[in-house]
Amino acid sequence: MKMPAISLVEWQKKFGTEKTCTKVLAKVRWSQGFQCPVCGSQNCSLIMTRNLYQCSSCKHQVSVTAGTLFHATKIPLVKWFWAIYLTASDKGGISALRLSKQIGISWPSARSILKKIRMAMAHRDSIYRLENLIEFDDTYVGGKRAGKRGRGAEGKRPVLVAVETRAKGAGFVAMQAVDTVSKKSVADFLAFHLKSGQTVRTDALPALNSVAKDHVHEKKTTPPNKTSEWLPLVHIMIGNMKKFLNGTFHGVSSQYLQEYLDEFCYRFNRRFWEPQLPLRLLNACLAHVPFKIAEFH
Repeated sequence: MKMPAISLVEWQKKFGTEKTCTKVLAKVRWSQGFQCPVCGSQNCSLIMTRNLYQCSSCKHQVSVTAGTLFHATKIPLVKWFWAIYLTASDKGGISALRLSKQIGISWPSARSILKKIRMAMAHRDSIYRLENLIEFDDTYVGGKRAGKRGRGAEGKRPVLVAVETRAKGAGFVAMQAVDTVSKKSVADFLAFHLKSGQTVRTDALPALNSVAKDHVHEKKTTPPNKTSEWLPLVHIMIGNMKKFLNGTFHGVSSQYLQEYLDEFCYRFNRRFWEPQLPLRLLNACLAHVPFKIAEFH
């Protein structure tokens, strides 16, 4: 769905008050209009101080944020909306420290907001399945100790990466941090992120042989200096992802790696709609019902 571009000034005018933000959230939550869960009445009044809608008939109160991304939040919705805009509008992303200073909240609160925004990003991307010719490889990210690179490196987390190939370059990309690169973790990743029956191109790592179960598997043994010729797009994605992590967040621990990967993929997959991104992300956050994204081990 195409969304209009929106400037900082326009955002402030459109979502500049708590009442406006509350009504926007209520409109998404109750698209057919408010209906009291107790008596069924459609008449209500808004209690602004608590973000509650009170039934005009039976006086039952319903929180507009309950069961949403903003559930039980003590932070004003205006600041949530600002966080969404700042996250979307900065091409390189925004750190929790910078966000806390920008909207005047504590670092733990900023960290929590960003985590939930990235959950909405992951949820939105989880709806899509990669198709056609797909390049697939693994890489290693993180680690605080210098030493061996690649497979077997201490303190690093393996990441599976798949990217669609299209006539003009890369299509959609998917990334998943795993405990180990095994036939099971590969099979789980492919089942979650790819349509069945696609053509998947890899190197000849034995753990990737499970690709052939549900897909056409094209594999080739390649020396390190030739991998970029056989799998050019996936290696560009890996390089861009590592620059993203190091540039904005100055690296990332294994514990939080997946949510940063989710943000990178969400941004990349919408790179041609950059002016629309603030409203697209707002829509994703408003519509998001929290759930646990599948984990692969």
